[in-house]
Amino acid sequence: MTAKLIKGPEVAAAIRKQIAEELPVLKEKTGEVPGLSVILIGEDPASKAYVGNKEKTSKELGFFSEVHRLPVETTQEELLALIDRLNRDEKIHGILVQLPLPGHIDEKAVLDAIAVEKDVDGFHPINVGNLMVGDDCFIPCTPHGCMKMLEYIGFDLKGKNAVVVGRSNIVGKPVSLLLLQQHATVTICHSRTTDLGAVTREADVLVVAVGKPNMITGDMIKPGAVVIDVGINRVGDKLVGDVEFESASQVASYITPVPGGVGPMTITMLMLNTLESFKRKHGLK
Repeated sequence: MTAKLIKGPEVAAAIRKQIAEELPVLKEKTGEVPGLSVILIGEDPASKAYVGNKEKTSKELGFFSEVHRLPVETTQEELLALIDRLNRDEKIHGILVQLPLPGHIDEKAVLDAIAVEKDVDGFHPINVGNLMVGDDCFIPCTPHGCMKMLEYIGFDLKGKNAVVVGRSNIVGKPVSLLLLQQHATVTICHSRTTDLGAVTREADVLVVAVGKPNMITGDMIKPGAVVIDVGINRVGDKLVGDVEFESASQVASYITPVPGGVGPMTITMLMLNTLESFKRKHGLK
C-alpha cells in the first residue's frame, strides 16, 4: 500500500476560495472588511517568516492587515498597552501575538489580555474552556486545520480509534477534544506512555505533534490508518516531520507530507477565524 497524500496547499486553497467568494458579499452588507492585527517582538527568523506569510495571505484575501514589529526590548507594560488599544479598535477583528515571546514577558498575561472576541488564535482561557465543554469558540488554528483535512478526505470519525501523540496546549489537547466531539474514541500519548507503538498501532487516525523528527515509524502504524503529521523539524538541510515518511507511507491509507501538509492550513484557519470574528461583530453568524 502507498498512502494518498493529504496536501495542505490544496485543502487550504479550497478554504481560501470560499473566503474570497464570501468577502465581497460581506463588504457590501457592512461597508467593512475583516481586520487582522499581528504583533511581532524581536528578530527570530522563523517568527518573522510566519508573520510575513500571515500578512501576505490576509492582504491577498482582501482583509485589512497590519503588523506591529516591536524591538526585543519592548516591556510587558508596553505590549499590554498596545493590546488594550487594539481591543478597542473597531476596524480590528482579530489580534495575534506571535509566539514565543522574549523571556522577560509573561506569555500567559499577554494571551489573557486579548479580548475573547478577537482571540483568533484560540488561546484565551475562555475560548479554551468553551472548547472543553463544546460551546461556541475560536478553535486553535493548527488543530482546526487538522480537522479540516480529515473533513476534506471525507473521513468519518464516528466510532473510530484516534490516537494523539503529544499533549501541548497548542495542538495535542485541543485536537483531542475536537476528535472527541466528532465521536472518536481518543487516546492521548506522551513522553511517559509505556510501549508507545502498542498504542499507536490501534489508531484508525494518528495525529502526531511532539517536535521529534521521525519518531513514529511505519511499524508503529495500523495498516490503512490516516496519519496527520503536525511536526516540522530541521534535520541538516531538510525539513522532516515527527513521522518517518518513507516507512509510514507504505502502511497508511492517507498521510500528510512535511513540508506541504498541516503547515499551510494554520494560516488559512487564522483567516477563517478572523472572518468568523468579523461576522459575529456584525450579527452575520
